[in-house]
Amino acid sequence: MRILLVDDHRLLLEGLANLLDAHGMQVAGMAKDGLEAIRLASTLRPDVILMDIRMPNCDGLMATRFIK
Repeated sequence: MRILLVDDHRLLLEGLANLLDAHGMQVAGMAKDGLEAIRLASTLRPDVILMDIRMPNCDGLMATRFIK
């Protein structure tokens, strides 16, 4: 399973990536805001996107609408 992680807190992103990796899941990429998530989702084509709702520039709800 390829996962895209999206959050504006770098420490949380790194922690989740390490936890998922330890359980055999592949982190395809990490984004710091919704705009980056939209760009990465179209290029990486992940199976799952784990996204924060409150972020600068483009929140998780708006990004999800664009990605969908």
